[in-house]
Amino acid sequence: MPPGFTNEKPIFQQVAEELEDAVLSGAFREEEQIPSTTEISVSYKINPATALKGINLLVEESIVYKRRGIGMFVAPGAKQKILEKRKQSFYRAFVLPMVREAEKLGLGPEETAELTKRGFNDGN
Repeated sequence: MPPGFTNEKPIFQQVAEELEDAVLSGAFREEEQIPSTTEISVSYKINPATALKGINLLVEESIVYKRRGIGMFVAPGAKQKILEKRKQSFYRAFVLPMVREAEKLGLGPEETAELTKRGFNDGN
């Protein structure tokens, strides 16, 4: 397993997420070139086909695009697309299960919101 990767998801998905994280952090801005599949594969010590598969995920989502003969670039609006996608993922993976558990415990929206606020305060 390459450093920094987990067994939770396929490596190509983790490569795509790493690139998304870089866009979100501002490491790669819109219209800026991202590393090539070769650079990614060497950096993470993975197969170039795996790196390409990760980049292709981002191409399918219109987060990056190819300039023929030059390389891959961050698409306009990519940061906003990533934020929206991740908010939806967060909602499905965490909020809905939390609400279901709150309902089992007999907690209403206000009490659940208070516990969430407490989590923000305790987490800092």
